[in-house]
Amino acid sequence: MKLNLKKSLIAAILSAGAVATPALAGVTVGIGIGVPLPPPAPVYEAPPAPAYGYLWAPGYWAWFGNRYIWVRGRYIAARPGYAWAPEHWEHRGDRYHFVQGDWRRDAHEQAHERHAREERHENHGHGHGHDR
Repeated sequence: MKLNLKKSLIAAILSAGAVATPALAGVTVGIGIGVPLPPPAPVYEAPPAPAYGYLWAPGYWAWFGNRYIWVRGRYIAARPGYAWAPEHWEHRGDRYHFVQGDWRRDAHEQAHERHAREERHENHGHGHGHDR
């Protein structure tokens, strides 16, 4: 019973993701199952006209049943200060594992925050008796 429910859930998510529409929120589903076959080469998709406030997330191969299916690219709402790390497959041992796309802090934003922390550290305590 649990296996059929899991398969139904996966099918519903993949079906929903196969339609190229702007996504306002992401859904993360992690299933630790490796696939013995490598995914095919990515399919080139020319992004539709840009949408203000959104960024293009490229399509990817998803494992469905006993085969790969292509999930088309889509626009997702941009997050200032973050960069999108797209879905992909990692080869671990003799299997391939799907890695869900997610947001990562933008390198430029991280450098700016690190610089601000360093300045606060350098200015902390000067003239307040901390150098005893």
